[in-house]
Amino acid sequence: MRETNKVFHLAIPCKELDETVDFYEKLGCKLARRYDDRVTFDFFGDQVVCHLSPDNIDQNPKMYPRHYGITFLDREEYDQALEYAITEKLPFFTDPMVRFKGKQEEHMTFFLVDPANNLLEFKYYHDPSMVY
Repeated sequence: MRETNKVFHLAIPCKELDETVDFYEKLGCKLARRYDDRVTFDFFGDQVVCHLSPDNIDQNPKMYPRHYGITFLDREEYDQALEYAITEKLPFFTDPMVRFKGKQEEHMTFFLVDPANNLLEFKYYHDPSMVY
């Protein structure tokens, strides 16, 4: 289990800083820092840095193998995130769905796509032992 004195860091490409800030702030992330070539966010308690790199954008993103996101431990927080994404009209890569229905690893999930085609997954497992 994660210790509270650690913050995960992820660096990803972005094609334009203003649209990146708009997307992540609508998602509920706090802009921590902004420079000419990157922006840093508090992404649900972790750090995501979007580096300006318009030549490195995946034009045809696929869910697997590359995406990142949040696994909620609380169903209410998952539901709030989904409602927030809908209300803010954030672009869905896939509609909300249930994966592995009827199995121990069953979970609810949805994918968003940011302005640079980075895919973000949000999920909630009914059985908390399946989180890891």
